[in-house]
Amino acid sequence: MSQGDSLSVNQLAARAKALEAELQQARRLQGHHKGPRSTKDWLNETANPIKEDEDAWFVTYLDMMTLLLVLMLVMLAFAGNSSGSDGKGSGAGGSASVQANGVATGGGAVGEGGAGTGGAGSGGLLTADGEHSGKPGRSLADLGLDGLGDDIDVLLNDQSVSFRINSEILFPSGQADLSLAGMGVLRKLSHVLNQNIYPIAVEGHTDSIPMRSSRYPSNWELSGARAGSVVRYFEANGVAKDRLRAVGYADTRPIADNASATGRASNRRVELVMDIPAAKP
Repeated sequence: MSQGDSLSVNQLAARAKALEAELQQARRLQGHHKGPRSTKDWLNETANPIKEDEDAWFVTYLDMMTLLLVLMLVMLAFAGNSSGSDGKGSGAGGSASVQANGVATGGGAVGEGGAGTGGAGSGGLLTADGEHSGKPGRSLADLGLDGLGDDIDVLLNDQSVSFRINSEILFPSGQADLSLAGMGVLRKLSHVLNQNIYPIAVEGHTDSIPMRSSRYPSNWELSGARAGSVVRYFEANGVAKDRLRAVGYADTRPIADNASATGRASNRRVELVMDIPAAKP
């Protein structure tokens, strides 16, 4: 229960107590007015029958106070129940765990494979010391993805975790030398990779526009060189080289239509595929 919910419930309880006290006082007043009557009082009431009607407002007042007290008690009960339900709902909805195939942008998950129980993490995550975490399922917290930022798209699959980075962030146009901004993005990712010992395939991808330069005669050379640059950077930042391999796919594996500028920009990318053997049946 939050502080605001607790304050509302306490206020309702206090108001209910106040109404109950006021109701008791009104009943005492009514008893006072309706006490033993003398002959003089009876004669006065006979002579002035309006007096009885003037005192009748106490009955209406008592009925109204009783109704208000019941209403306050009902509101108090509902406030307590709704606060408990909200607490349970926020606990379940606040979990960052991803149990199904999906894509996450900047650490958030958007499912693309439907709901499931997540067989990929059923064996637990294998940490850098070679031990399984023992936690069922894969979660963003387990993988250390919370601080990656918006430049890396994370894809959670049944047997792997992929990290997709647009080439325009990593490299100048037509080049395979990492930019300063690209190094900053890869530095964050290297911290994640160093938390486990899974093998990593670094894939270079291009759009369909032919590449013709003395240094990179085709998109094959460019995609392979970019993958190699990323591999060398990770090795320099502590990732074991026997976990790494570089692959250049040129334009053979597009994820968008190369007919548009937006689609070509999406296809120019580097993907890191981290295989998780423990997830395999």
